[in-house]
Amino acid sequence: MIRIGILGCGTVASGVIKLLAMHGESVRVQLGEEVEVAKVLARTPAKALALGLTEAQICSDFGEILNDPTISVVIELIGGTDAAYTYISEALKAGKHVVTANKDLIATHFQELNDLAAAHSVRFAFEASVGGGIPLVDSIRRTLAANRIQSMFGILNGTTNYILTKMTQNGLSYAEALAEAQRLGFAEANPASDVGGGDAARKIAILSTLAFHSPVSYYDVYHEGIAGITPTDIRFADQSGFVFKLLGIARQHENACEAYVRPALVPKRHPLASVSDSFNAVFITGDAVGEVMLYGRGAGSLPTASSVVGDLMNVVRAGRGHTAAALSCYENLPVMDILDSENVYYVRLSVQDRPMVLARVAGVFGKHGVSLASLVQESRGKDSAELLLFTHRASERELSAAMADLRNLDAVHEGAYWICMEDDA
Repeated sequence: MIRIGILGCGTVASGVIKLLAMHGESVRVQLGEEVEVAKVLARTPAKALALGLTEAQICSDFGEILNDPTISVVIELIGGTDAAYTYISEALKAGKHVVTANKDLIATHFQELNDLAAAHSVRFAFEASVGGGIPLVDSIRRTLAANRIQSMFGILNGTTNYILTKMTQNGLSYAEALAEAQRLGFAEANPASDVGGGDAARKIAILSTLAFHSPVSYYDVYHEGIAGITPTDIRFADQSGFVFKLLGIARQHENACEAYVRPALVPKRHPLASVSDSFNAVFITGDAVGEVMLYGRGAGSLPTASSVVGDLMNVVRAGRGHTAAALSCYENLPVMDILDSENVYYVRLSVQDRPMVLARVAGVFGKHGVSLASLVQESRGKDSAELLLFTHRASERELSAAMADLRNLDAVHEGAYWICMEDDA
């Protein structure tokens, strides 16, 4: 019998307990022995009891799990970094395998925890830390292991994708779409990490580390959110054949890598453009396999529990001598400064509607070596207009310098905005 300890009794932990109850017999047949939930560390015992657990299975002291020699696998689902880091470290040192869905911890302490697991000859699994039920980690570590991953870009946050879908399909403003997402439970009361790009940045850091075999921390990943996107931007993108998506983007170069999160324009013909509502998807390009897209629910109780239980089963198999993909960072690629990236850009400027303004704006772009591909001017009345334009390929450094100069022009109002149009798309 495989006895496990679960840390936490929230949304994902509840899903794991339910899934083991639903498919316990299937798990037993596949593993050749039963999986028993020995202990659940729960701050609110009533929640655990409501899931059908007995009082004997519930504890409030991690020591009951750590010091029980019959518990071989610890599943950490409490989130955060402080207590979770301590619990996971102690479990690994005690010779227990660990499964976690904790993206915050993996995005900042992956190498340390991975080395700790190796030092104590135990398994450390974290499929559910990225993409919920989508098998992203396992696909990169195993199925695509023979490839040099050249690039990854994808929708890694369901909240922002839901908001942008409603802005595009229903004509809602950002504030209206966010309020709807909160009302339906797709967004937290404090959605800052989601809408600001922090959640996706943690996930692309994890995927970059695995794909490039080089440590990429959350703190290395530039990120920005979607709050600056307006209905005007959505409409113009639609007319131009694009949709807005918040993308996690990573590329491997010969001596460096890129990893960042930002809103981007995606052509309607690209598969990512049709990924709507709270779904996630990642588009991966490998030198041997070519293009692969993985799609599914990136969050939720049972989808995420699916990955957790899958990790649990793989850990048990690996513990019996089955082949397990090694986790190693044998490269040490620096993460490029976002200012050194190059893209085509969409720019929105609010300006005074009077002679020579357009020439002055074009002159500033030209001064910084940014070539304009197209431009549309829309009057807003009262001597005001909006300029909506696309550049040719330019560096972020050149564009940033041009935008700084434009903001100093008396003819340019506040609210200048630009985003990239990803070349890979």
